[in-house]
Formats: sequence, structure tokens, C-alpha cells
Amino acid sequence: MVEISNIEKFYKTDDIQTLALNKFSMKVKEGEFVAIMGPSGCGKTTLLNIIGLVDNADAGSYLLNGKEVSHLNERKRSKFRKQNIGFVFQSFNLIDNRTVFENVELPLIYNNVKKSERKEKVESLLKKMQIMHRRNHYPHQLSGGQQQRVAIARAVVNNPKIILADEPTGNLDSTNGNEVMDLLSDLNDNGTTIIMVTHSEHDAKYSHRIIRMLDGQKVSENMLKI
Repeated sequence: MVEISNIEKFYKTDDIQTLALNKFSMKVKEGEFVAIMGPSGCGKTTLLNIIGLVDNADAGSYLLNGKEVSHLNERKRSKFRKQNIGFVFQSFNLIDNRTVFENVELPLIYNNVKKSERKEKVESLLKKMQIMHRRNHYPHQLSGGQQQRVAIARAVVNNPKIILADEPTGNLDSTNGNEVMDLLSDLNDNGTTIIMVTHSEHDAKYSHRIIRMLDGQKVSENMLKI
């Protein structure tokens, strides 16, 4: 599903050039749950942004579902992203002046889904995520764990092939963090491919495979489950 070969990414200022990813390669099969770990500044989030078509690599190849996407223009990247990828962030990234229902509904609006179908999909998902009773509340009225449930619902409402999770439990206590990881694990059990960046060894154990990074390179890869 995801095949990255010799990806390089540079960040340039007036007098310095930093190599964020150094000929990085990885493959992720459909239905896998992969955790990416490493110290701050090692290139994890840069890698996730490239996989998510938020950023472009400066060199190398990126195949997504067999299609070369590393050098698509912004319009094509946006379309491909909306059709294939859902995002879950550490800071939730919910829209403050929209209700729970409206936050989850937003990706469907972007994809021109009919209003009646949107209502059915969102309500079904909110029930599944056990957050239906909060459908008319705003993000500031929710706990951190509830906000992340809403964020996950928003990420999966379009049935993406891949979920990219960037430190999904980073702002949560252990109880809420475990609940979020159980949700991600359930989604993976039902066929969703998940690529997660994390500093947490505990969270990484939910994955099938751990890739460890240092200085923009892959330094190890450990299989946890088959």
C-alpha cells in the first residue's frame, strides 16, 4: 500500500541546509499497524507529512496504492489525500466554533456527500465511538479523551484506506490514552491501515511492527505481531 524508496527531505534557511530525511525507505502493507519511533527531531513527523501528502519529498519515490505520488501538484495531492488518508493529531485539531457533529461531518462536506447521507454516517459513527450524547457540544465542553474520540471519528468518516496518527495519546492521561489506542486497534482489526508516530513504548506495542529512526534514517525494525 505504502512504498517509500530513498526519500530525502531538506530544510533550507539563508545560510544552512538541514537533511531531515536521508534516503529513507519503508513499506507498509494493507491492514498493517506500524509504529514509528525515535527522538525529537529525527524526522518522524516530516516522514508522516510526506506519507500524508501534506509535504513533498525533495528526492526519492513514494508509491501509494501503486501510484507514484511524490511529485503531484497541490491540487492532485489534495484530492488523493481526501480520498485515501485520515489524520489524527496530538492536539486534536478540532474546530472550536463547530459542534461535535459538525466537526465529524466536515470531511463529508468537502467530498460533496449529500446531507441525508452525511447525517446517517455521522450519527452511526458517533454511536460507535460512544460520543453520540455529546453531538451538540463544542470541543471546549469535552474532556481530552472525548476530543480525541471526535478527532478519530472525523478521521475515519470517509472510510480512508490509511490513518496517520501523530502522537495520538500525547495530551491524554493513561486511562484516556488506553481507550484511544483500543479504538485505533479496533479500526485496524477491521481492516484500516495505521501508521503512528509515537514516543510511547506502551502505545507502540499495539502495533504489528516498530520502525525506529535516528537522524532521518531507519536504524531498526522489529516485528511484534504477524
